[in-house]
Amino acid sequence: MNISSQKVSLGEKIGYSLGDGSANLIFQMMMMFQLFFYTDVFGIKATAAGMILLTARFFDAFVDPLVGILSDRTNTRWGKYRPWLLWTAIPFALFFILAFTTPDLSERGKIIYAGVTYTLLMSIYSFNNTPYSSLGGVMTSDIKERTSISSVRFVTATIATFIVQGLTLPLVSKFGHGDAQRGWFSTITLFAVIAVVLLVITFFTTKERIVPPPNQRNSIKQDFKDIVGNRPWKSMFVLTLFLFITLAMWGSSMSYYFNYFVDKTALFDFLRHFDLVSVDGGSYGLWHRFLNAFGLIALSDHSNVFAVGFSLFNMIGQLITLAGVVFLSGYLSNIFGKRNVFILCLALTGCFTSLFFLVDSTNVGLIFTINILKSMAYAPTIPLLWAMMGDVADHSEWVHHRRATGFVFAGIVFALKAGLGLGGAICGGLVDWFGFVPNAVQTDSAIVGIKLTSSLIPAITFFIGVVALFFYPISKKLNEKIQLELSDRRTNN
Repeated sequence: MNISSQKVSLGEKIGYSLGDGSANLIFQMMMMFQLFFYTDVFGIKATAAGMILLTARFFDAFVDPLVGILSDRTNTRWGKYRPWLLWTAIPFALFFILAFTTPDLSERGKIIYAGVTYTLLMSIYSFNNTPYSSLGGVMTSDIKERTSISSVRFVTATIATFIVQGLTLPLVSKFGHGDAQRGWFSTITLFAVIAVVLLVITFFTTKERIVPPPNQRNSIKQDFKDIVGNRPWKSMFVLTLFLFITLAMWGSSMSYYFNYFVDKTALFDFLRHFDLVSVDGGSYGLWHRFLNAFGLIALSDHSNVFAVGFSLFNMIGQLITLAGVVFLSGYLSNIFGKRNVFILCLALTGCFTSLFFLVDSTNVGLIFTINILKSMAYAPTIPLLWAMMGDVADHSEWVHHRRATGFVFAGIVFALKAGLGLGGAICGGLVDWFGFVPNAVQTDSAIVGIKLTSSLIPAITFFIGVVALFFYPISKKLNEKIQLELSDRRTNN
């Protein structure tokens, strides 16, 4: 098939991107708030919560390869990967709600409940997201189109992230009316319903164009053999593992950083500059009332200043990220190649992340400035990870004359979820070891632990990802060669 015949319309790109919007309503909630929810709302210790996040990874070691094998061998009139989006939509939403529901149980009962529901959520995430990610690898073989699809995908993902990180805590406060458990349940249910609708739209608006070679034999043993000997895949596995260890650790710890380290009075004064505070006896305009409807106005008693301040912090970061994805990622990667852009931007991200350790708790403006610089540096990398995985699937087909897109992506989804669990476990274990106590004034030692997991430690794990990229061999020139040769093969077939 000629590469030029595999152009993808903007409508289809947007339709595909909605699937990642759906996934990020759930994934970002787990990455940013799961550990915080378990300790400060659900009511279990940080170490126990971290172990729950980590233990689920043992099940993933079996689930993720299974999903890759099953999706590669699925044959329907809708394709191999699209049907899974429809089949898993409602179970995905249901397990999401259950994972953020607080039952009336003993602490031991809560730990068991949390372990079961989190493991089920992670398992259904694999059955949904591995086929979804694989779908992006078979919509086109055109390099620029694949990067474009990833860019549009992550615009929607960034919007979903903006909503989760910016509105979750204010909505919890609004819906809960002082009852945090009820607030979380209502907020999660709202996001779950939206997630189902978005997945259904993705199913109906996308198309699979790349198929395995017609003479390919299905062999699980060969699938494993191909992937174990695939140097680009191994590099991407290590990169993804440490990237999501970092994101989960940093995302989890920043909730604690804002709630327990940042000075609440300084934060309230900072929000006052943006007219995001309520003063007794004041009169307010339409915009102020609109924001207040979403809980984005800090009350004069400082009772919700953490929620509003942390939401603003996240929303500004996501707006910067969105601009970087739209205007920089495709442009830079087309000139310098995906790998080179990833290396430089990830190194800069690690440097800026380390600076959170040095900031004084009252210097809120500097905290926000560092976040802007970090978000700006990280933004161009976001679409590249999954575009590069499509390139890895092509490289495997180019070398072995076999294609197993689902199996290739399954390993990376496993690395993603392993990173998510390890990052949360590391954060929970470290803050607990330094003496963290939920819903209390923290000791100096506990503050140091919170600062370390928000700055220096994630900076180190970012740089491990940079090292992994130096072993990724698919340059811009080699990628173009692979696409041309595969195009010729498919035309002849």
